[in-house]
Amino acid sequence: MEIIMKILCDTHVHSNNSFDGNNSVEEICLKAIEKGISILAITDHLEAPEIRLGEKSQFGNMKQMISDSYRDAERCSEKFGDKLNVIKGVELGEPMHYPKLTKSALEIADFDFILASVHNLKDEEDFYFLDYSDVNIPLMFRKYFDELLDTAENAEFDSLAHLTYPLRYIVERTDIRPDLSVYSETIDDIFKALIKREKALEINTSGLSKPIGTTLPDINYVKRFRELGGKYITIGSDAHRTEDLAKGIEKGMEIARICGFEHYTVFENRKPRMVEIWY
Repeated sequence: MEIIMKILCDTHVHSNNSFDGNNSVEEICLKAIEKGISILAITDHLEAPEIRLGEKSQFGNMKQMISDSYRDAERCSEKFGDKLNVIKGVELGEPMHYPKLTKSALEIADFDFILASVHNLKDEEDFYFLDYSDVNIPLMFRKYFDELLDTAENAEFDSLAHLTYPLRYIVERTDIRPDLSVYSETIDDIFKALIKREKALEINTSGLSKPIGTTLPDINYVKRFRELGGKYITIGSDAHRTEDLAKGIEKGMEIARICGFEHYTVFENRKPRMVEIWY
């Protein structure tokens, strides 16, 4: 009988080096060890367009915060290396808005893992802050998925984060559940770009404990990614506090397995490593 080693990972985690994080990297690592997590990626926010603002950014000095994040992750990797594989990552926001700033952002450190995300349309507020009673939601999604396609085709990254990110807030704050089927062609193009460039799609488990009640993206999109030939997936909780570490990860693995994936992926030195799904 084959014995599958149960390796638990979380590849989307924020420390207090993110403007919205609550705990230090060391506190996160200690809690991860307590929870039996084997692989942990610290992916603090680096909103590329904000770099130009320095200390004037509403989110803090991104360049300094990410330098601190990388340093803390590197130190914890050395301190806890016999118990926990700490991956030095980053969540790179809006990489296509200002390419020169994105290039500068990626030169801050020698990251193991780069998550690409789109939290806002160019020169607009984060989807978290929008008043959806005053938003043309179909137009917003059209622009959003077009930007994700541009990101998938052209940005420097390893995994595309939370594909359906705006839904997290729309469902939470309104009675609307937008029909995203009208964007199916563009979403397929996003998946094809990821596959062609050998990039991963993230299964973000944060939505499981929120009103939306699903992963981001949900199982239907994960299945479609696989049908089109998707090979790499990463699974992350998007935790901003230690109590949420690995929250929903086993459900994310179950979804991946149902969709036909036998492995999930972790990135080290920007190279994919396949880990067998044991769930």
